[in-house]
Amino acid sequence: MPDVQAVLEQIQRECVQTVDVRFTDLRGQWQHIGLPAPAVTPAVLEQGVMFDGSAIAGWRDVSQSDMLLKPDLESAVLDPFSAQPSLILIADVAEPSTGLGYERCPRSVAERAEAHLAASGVADDAQIAPQAEFFIFDDVRFEVAVQKGCWQVDSEEGPYNSGTRYEVGNRGHRPQSGAPLGVPPVDQMADLRAEMAAMLTTMGLETLRHHHDTAPSQHELSLGFGGLRTSADRVQIYKYVVHNVASSYGKTATFLPKPMAFQPGSGMQIQQALWREGRPVFAGQGYADLSELCLHYIGGILHHARALNAFTNPTTNSYRRLVRGGGAPRQLAYAALNRSAAIRLPFAARPEDKRVEIRFADPAANPYLAFAALLMAGLDGIDRRIDPGEAMDRNLYDLPPEDDELPTACATLAEALDALDRDRVFLTADEVFTDDLIDTYIALKRTEIEAVEGVPHPVEFQLYYSV
Repeated sequence: MPDVQAVLEQIQRECVQTVDVRFTDLRGQWQHIGLPAPAVTPAVLEQGVMFDGSAIAGWRDVSQSDMLLKPDLESAVLDPFSAQPSLILIADVAEPSTGLGYERCPRSVAERAEAHLAASGVADDAQIAPQAEFFIFDDVRFEVAVQKGCWQVDSEEGPYNSGTRYEVGNRGHRPQSGAPLGVPPVDQMADLRAEMAAMLTTMGLETLRHHHDTAPSQHELSLGFGGLRTSADRVQIYKYVVHNVASSYGKTATFLPKPMAFQPGSGMQIQQALWREGRPVFAGQGYADLSELCLHYIGGILHHARALNAFTNPTTNSYRRLVRGGGAPRQLAYAALNRSAAIRLPFAARPEDKRVEIRFADPAANPYLAFAALLMAGLDGIDRRIDPGEAMDRNLYDLPPEDDELPTACATLAEALDALDRDRVFLTADEVFTDDLIDTYIALKRTEIEAVEGVPHPVEFQLYYSV
């Protein structure tokens, strides 16, 4: 683990001009404060940097705005996109009077979740591997005004541009929806994704694979397993790399769950595995060679799934993806190999590869809160021995309405927030999530609902203008 002297030596050795201290707000957005290298003293690295907490939505009132950023020295990594050499340090937000983690700091929540796991005796390590999908466009426009509202995205690879006239000619090679794995020139973004993977490697992340995804302009890079907090850090780095590499190609990337109509949206598959004393605890002799403990873990996630939606699917746009026929796993069921179920059990030939994959989440999620909430739900399932029911080894997307009696994920963000408000006790064990944090999060998200509900929708004009 790097110490203060090691970080100072790295600053000197790499001719670093700026140390960028970054932290995550409640919505999951990276925020930062840049420090000129000469200002980075041993005291700054040991004690932290003061900042104005009232500038962050859902945090402090201006009357109590002083807060502290405590850098995690182990997170130090060079920024490959900065004009001048810059070192990134990911920080926890702390109370200046005590130095303890701020209860509304998402990274502190993740740390408390890991401590709760260790104290539970169930396991001492939660391993997470996220797979976040995203879209890349050449042009994006949106406007909200009193008398109009619009959105428009465009990508040269989109099949809707097959008849567009370009100055250099229309080359015609385009991936089709439902057949995403074609080679270049059909896959026009292969080089761009390869550069993203290379940049992730330079920043210390393991990229397992990358590929075009189901929808036109949709892509995915898969990250390797890491600890809960570490994996959440990696998601933030992943998004940063995707946005910046796309921008360097003259394009724009988005993790919005549903940016296109009539096309699949972007999900974030979250693979999880628990270990105790270096041994996997999910392997056993039950269904799909899982342990009874793992099945109870699955039971906890399914039992609390609608409350979890508030963290795993945290935007109004998230629920445009979780609709019948939308190609997203909305039915709250589990099964081996089944991508239509909310929880899939990927094939694993070895006990140490046994894992569960959460498929209803999306990449708008704050990774610290989502990963921590999923862990707390699973541990509650183990503690209460919650039965997940029978596995659903059939295509749930094709179930006719009369046969579809499975419980489903929430239909709206408002439903998810109501579910979280009612079903929160499992999150508050060991004060991993506090009631104050949950209340603040719900209030913050309700303001987003109000903002969306106050604006007419284009389909409303289509349906109702002539009534």
